[in-house]
Amino acid sequence: MNIENLSMREKSLVFIGFMGVGKTTVAQLVAKKLYRDFVDIDLEIEREFGMPTTDIFKKIGERKFREKEKEYVLRYCKQPLKVISLGGGAFMQEDIRNACLKHSIVFYLDISWDSWKERLHMLVDSRPVLQDRSLEDIEELFNARKSTYEEHNSKLMTDHFNEEEVANYIIDSVKLAWDLHE
Repeated sequence: MNIENLSMREKSLVFIGFMGVGKTTVAQLVAKKLYRDFVDIDLEIEREFGMPTTDIFKKIGERKFREKEKEYVLRYCKQPLKVISLGGGAFMQEDIRNACLKHSIVFYLDISWDSWKERLHMLVDSRPVLQDRSLEDIEELFNARKSTYEEHNSKLMTDHFNEEEVANYIIDSVKLAWDLHE
């Protein structure tokens, strides 16, 4: 199958956004409802190294993690009929961003800073990028990444929706786009 000529219906769906926005949960729901394979890039890396992401960052280093992340994303985003959840920092890599935008449909799940802060207590221990950072440092990272996330095919502000509502909205949008492009 020539990946350059995938129809819109066949292209994989890639979810981007800041850590803790709900990418993995929403992507799992979308994959299930569309009968597609779900891929969590962070989980793939954790399986390969046999340890959680926080340990990979501490023992092997962020650089090696980012290399592996790029390898997996470039492989999966070119395959048809996948639903892929990227880690919050993956899309910061230009090669990943370009490949996803070229070969997949990229959904940016956005969230306001105030809504995100309410989730911080659930995230800080499992997210290596948050380790040893002040709230001000995290807010700076949050705002710095927003401009890169703005390179997408579709965006949804998730503040006032639960994961099921977000997934349903995305599925409805995708189906409408498929119909329009046939």
